[in-house]
Amino acid sequence: MDQQDLLTRRHFFSRTSLGLGTAALAHLLAADAAPAATDGRGGVLEQFHHPPKAKRVIYLFMSGGPSQMDLFDYKPMLNELNGRELPDSIRQGQRLTGMSGNQATLPLAGSIFKFQQHGQSGAWLSDLLPHTARCADDICFIKTVHTEAINHDPAITFFQTGSQIAGRPSIGSWLSYGLGTANENLPAFCVLVTKDKGGQPLYARLWGSGFLAAGHQGVQFRPGRDPVLYLTNPPGISPAARRQMLDHLQQLHQIEHQRTLDPTVEERIAQYEMAFRMQSSIPEVTDLSDEPEQVFELYGPDSRNPGTFAANCLLARRLAERNVRFIQLFHKDWDHHGGLPGGIRSECRQTDQPCAALIQDLKQRGMLDDTLIVWGGEFGRTAYSQGKLTANNYGRDHHPRCFTMWLAGGGIRGGTTYGETDDFSYNIVRDPVHVHDVHATILHLLGIDHQRLTYKHQGRRYRLTDVHGEVVGGVLA
Repeated sequence: MDQQDLLTRRHFFSRTSLGLGTAALAHLLAADAAPAATDGRGGVLEQFHHPPKAKRVIYLFMSGGPSQMDLFDYKPMLNELNGRELPDSIRQGQRLTGMSGNQATLPLAGSIFKFQQHGQSGAWLSDLLPHTARCADDICFIKTVHTEAINHDPAITFFQTGSQIAGRPSIGSWLSYGLGTANENLPAFCVLVTKDKGGQPLYARLWGSGFLAAGHQGVQFRPGRDPVLYLTNPPGISPAARRQMLDHLQQLHQIEHQRTLDPTVEERIAQYEMAFRMQSSIPEVTDLSDEPEQVFELYGPDSRNPGTFAANCLLARRLAERNVRFIQLFHKDWDHHGGLPGGIRSECRQTDQPCAALIQDLKQRGMLDDTLIVWGGEFGRTAYSQGKLTANNYGRDHHPRCFTMWLAGGGIRGGTTYGETDDFSYNIVRDPVHVHDVHATILHLLGIDHQRLTYKHQGRRYRLTDVHGEVVGGVLA
């Protein structure tokens, strides 16, 4: 026997009598070996903390910071005071970014877009969102989301991982870790990024697994012949040859595992096997040719063009049908420091119809009740204009103090508006919702107590919501 093996904790516990070895080894390998909650495989939760309302999440992340007062947060006072200086009583000494902090004036900019109330709920939406407006009674608009981050990278990282500092597991990774996968042929966490978009860069770490096992990281889908990179067999390698290679590789890994009892070896085996199964499942799920004409009409003309936001929304529905646990769509270029009217029109043309179509499509298939849809960016925009204000053009800087997100589907009280901002959409008047509160609520709807899904790393127990977060009961059905 290798002397080094005798000194390792794993081998010591595995060879100790009176049952201590079995108990200790089970504890050491708990993250990899514990049974998953109910219908999942590979998660650490033996059972849900409470009955879930949603089985899966589709998170539509609008990277760049959409302007809340040009989309959802109707502020006629801004139009009445258009061009006047932002009152000190409203700013209250709050910090500004370096992009507008040195402006001689901060002129208020009313929205040039028209607002109307929609549905029985009377939700206010601008004329930029005619399709979303028709789904108003299925949606809960949260007007009072806020964050500490004022610049893009820490703000996006905060929403994806619960920390402004890179390196923590993303929200989808936490769900994969806790609940496992409900489809053994597809990843629990899939990522779709709209192609050919400018704006702030996105990094793979935003859907990374951090200190969790690599198997929990998001798998990015791309348009084209190879939706998942490095999945296709090289030329000359048949599926049978690939299967034979994996069988021999597994034997070698088993020898290594017996020698070291390292759980990452088993994780590696599981990933190889998942990749082999995905060689069949990925082409099937990404082939939209079996979708009827009326579905493409529902999602809009862009839905026939792989990699567009519309096509990604349709693909998200197909992944949801196959019980993928967490599906994240990233759509960039909402960062409108100047030329906002033209820029936001372009983004809404690309996203409004597909977002509404996703709600309608899931609803008509009976899936909206157990699918949670989340829409939002990393922060909002300022009530004052960044740069020159004209009659038909303006820009807006970053604003973390209050902005709008919306939720629909599994466990959400549709047809509601939660929270209230002041007449300038600058400060919160009632019912603030922090980033950690958003995360706590998402986990709650999936049957998870956010305080109890933890992972011990470097001597500390971590969780998605850090040491904060409360479930927002007012948005729950």
